Amino acid sequence: MLPSKHCRDAVRARLRASTSRVRARLARAHADETGSAALEFLTIGLLTLVPLVYLVLALGQIQSQALGVESAARFTARAIAAGNAAAGAPDAVLASVVREYGVREARVRVECLPAAGDCPAPGGTVVVTVSADVPLPLVPPALGLDRVARVPVEATSIQKVSRFWEAP
Repeated sequence: MLPSKHCRDAVRARLRASTSRVRARLARAHADETGSAALEFLTIGLLTLVPLVYLVLALGQIQSQALGVESAARFTARAIAAGNAAAGAPDAVLASVVREYGVREARVRVECLPAAGDCPAPGGTVVVTVSADVPLPLVPPALGLDRVARVPVEATSIQKVSRFWEAP
């Protein structure tokens, strides 16, 4: 038994009213979101780009200081092993490399192996260790954060002194 024509018309009218309300809600929701994609893109872009740029800056500064410390250790050890110690060449080499790479607060430790005897000794080994602290960029000095936000870098160079080396 089929429903009456009056009943079918009432159901159709309700469906039309319901779909028109849903369409109206969707149209309002779509109108409310106009322009939000650009805002979302900018927000996500900034939230990912700013830390990425900071990471590149920090790693670049650390790498620069690491290369400077490594060069200072290597060239200072070579100058000592070559026999130019009396002429002040190791100090001049160290100062030149530190100035060239902009190494801040470089600390130098020189050891000779074997430890007994003169430093450097013919046939011995010269060990030069250079270390420095790299401050992270854009860290404010407030509350001493600039003293805490540092990355230590260190390099060691070992040079063999010739058996025929003579003290100047």
